Amino acid sequence: MKTICLYFEIHQPVHLKRYRFFDIGTDHYYYDDYENERAITETAERSYIPSLKAMLEMTQMYGKQFKVAFSLSGVAIELLEDYAPEVIELLQELSKTGCVEFLAEPYSHGLSSLANEEVFKEEVLRQCKKIKELFGQTPKVLRNSSLIYSDEIGAQAGEMGFKGMIAEGAKHVLGWKSPHFVYSCAHNPKVSLLLRDYKLSDDISLRFNDSNWSEYPLMSDRYADWIAQLPQEEQVVNIFMELCALGVFQPLSSNILEFLKALPAACKERGIEFATPSEIIGKTKAVAAMDMPEPVSWNDEERDTSCWLGNGMQREAFNKLYQEAGRILACQDRRIKQDWDRIQASNNFRYMTTKPMSVNMIRGFYDSPYDAFTNYMNVLGDFIKRVQDLFPLEVENDELNALYTTIHNQGKEIESREHEIAQLRARLAKLEKAAQKEEPAVKKTPAKKAPAKKAEAKVAAPVEKTEAPKAAPAAKKAPAKKAEPKAAAPAKKVEAKAAPAKKAPAKKAPAKK
Repeated sequence: MKTICLYFEIHQPVHLKRYRFFDIGTDHYYYDDYENERAITETAERSYIPSLKAMLEMTQMYGKQFKVAFSLSGVAIELLEDYAPEVIELLQELSKTGCVEFLAEPYSHGLSSLANEEVFKEEVLRQCKKIKELFGQTPKVLRNSSLIYSDEIGAQAGEMGFKGMIAEGAKHVLGWKSPHFVYSCAHNPKVSLLLRDYKLSDDISLRFNDSNWSEYPLMSDRYADWIAQLPQEEQVVNIFMELCALGVFQPLSSNILEFLKALPAACKERGIEFATPSEIIGKTKAVAAMDMPEPVSWNDEERDTSCWLGNGMQREAFNKLYQEAGRILACQDRRIKQDWDRIQASNNFRYMTTKPMSVNMIRGFYDSPYDAFTNYMNVLGDFIKRVQDLFPLEVENDELNALYTTIHNQGKEIESREHEIAQLRARLAKLEKAAQKEEPAVKKTPAKKAPAKKAEAKVAAPVEKTEAPKAAPAAKKAPAKKAEPKAAAPAKKVEAKAAPAKKAPAKKAPAKK
């Protein structure tokens, strides 16, 4: 039976205000509150609220026949809590239905996975904690910002305990392969990969209301037919888009929500079911490992990271930002942490792109990529100054990274050391048992040699030292020797330890003659 996995991303970027060079060091508030409130409330009213209400209706209509997954960045959650709390409440209601799964992702919706492993890990775990607090779920599947994925990132996901990741089914990666299978990470076979079908996803999110499109108007029956007509062995279809596609990219007047509501019934008629990512991973084995040595994303035709790091301005801003990673990880200042999350957001780098603008690309209030770069670097300059004021400048970033790593992994290090100690004790016990068996043979050898050495010593020097008390008359012959007992005493010790003392009697024998 074919299965649809439907995912929606909820991310709202924080808009920076115009920040002039002369503001550096004097104004530490970087955000345009008016624009942020306007953007989030407008998106909530046009898209999030009506879409989530429609999905609640679908859970009542279809029960668990309809299932959906959501991915929310921590920054988006903060903005929704401040300006559109109704969206959070609707998501909480959906969570209670048992038809929804929440995914993990970086708290900032930033590019930390491309820069610093510790920052990436800290962000993901912090977002998971936020999801648990709000929706009562612990994410089991990771979805990176903009579906950025590589073999290395997949291995990191496995180390964090995730059993799967979502990635883009890019043509240059798949080649002749199909995205409609479950694959595994090339560096960790325990991490399953679910690949987005970008064509079927974009049919809804980008082309649905395009009257010039050959398939316009798209009906749920025809869409379900496309899935049913896939080869029998292709069982998993991952449809992933931004939630604002429903109502913003495709206006509500296009009947996009009516299409969505009718889709589960159309799929059921054709033997197609809905499932969450964890359910698919739990019941479907990976058919093969998927090699992605270079990062892949869902952005632009290239499906790579060039929209964020494709020119010198973007790379300079990126490198300058993550040079402060060590200090940030060691920092406990709440305002610094919040600014760090918001400055990291990927859209700040996207505004600087010199590539042709994509269909959903918006530059905000910036006139050009150079304008975006200048404003961002002014903000970043002030932020870095504040961070460095908290830590001595002579402290190396590498040292701070090492300090954070030591603190962060302290529990694991202790467990590892205890395990090593247990292993050493076991080896020591084995060695002691082996030594006990060999002890008799070892003791006999020195016991035979020791008497032989002592006997030689007694024969070689009987007159001079060993039998000093019996040789009292000899002492009368040489009165001057009475002053030498103190010097002779050390000579006894030398003879006892080694044979050099044997030479002394040999020299004295001719003298006696």
